[in-house]
Amino acid sequence: MSPDEIEILARELLSAYKAGEMFATLPSARPGFDLDAAYAIESTLKKFREGEGHKSVGRKVGYANKAMWRVLKLETLVWAHMYDDTVHFSEGNSAELTVTHPRSLKIEPEIVFGLKAQLTRQGIDAAAALGSTEWLAIGFEIIDCPFPEWKFQPGDFVASFGLHAALVIGEKIPVQPELIPKVVDELSRFKVRMSKDGQFVEEGSGKNSLKNPALCLAELGAAIERRFPSDPLSAGEIVSSGTLTAGHLADRGDVWTVEVEGLSLPPLTLRLT
Repeated sequence: MSPDEIEILARELLSAYKAGEMFATLPSARPGFDLDAAYAIESTLKKFREGEGHKSVGRKVGYANKAMWRVLKLETLVWAHMYDDTVHFSEGNSAELTVTHPRSLKIEPEIVFGLKAQLTRQGIDAAAALGSTEWLAIGFEIIDCPFPEWKFQPGDFVASFGLHAALVIGEKIPVQPELIPKVVDELSRFKVRMSKDGQFVEEGSGKNSLKNPALCLAELGAAIERRFPSDPLSAGEIVSSGTLTAGHLADRGDVWTVEVEGLSLPPLTLRLT
């Protein structure tokens, strides 16, 4: 796609995002659209948002599942930026959230990392990734799909803000260097339980995020470095590392709780208003 086509499509996607409108024709249905074009659109959207006074505060992950890579012919996971008006911290592990213009919301529990150092090295392992991490937390990623019937390709995901509507973060637990081997092991084995309005919905696991959320973080850092060497994952960024369960349809009035077993993170409750 030409630079003019990239900008036009980015403006269309931004307009739909602001108005809460559906996007009937997938970007991937347009001539010349591929994953390179998707990231060019995502970068253009970031410039537009920054021009409006919003700051990028981190990245969110999509397709943190190697089985999906084979099906979709991906070489790695995908990602999009998150912003200062979409990332929220809970108080006392409880929060309320209003999505202003929802289209079709889903909620996903994810491990969230806060970085203290740049993360770029190829072949980095989970322990090294945690060595660049200041804290971790459980969080709720709220995704909002602008495409009918939740049908889209990875490039469509990237070009539409990664479907990101909001991230709500629970209590931040410091990563202590001497405990990193223990945390790496726990991240590969811990479980979560999702409940809606007090009723059990689903159990998930850290294995659902690329076998270990810390491995997902390492993969993200390497993937970003390959594609955007001048814009690596950096100190201060927040990373939402991929869902631990299926995404579940969500609506105003819902009260969601995620409980964590096998990892020292307190439960997080979110009310959608």
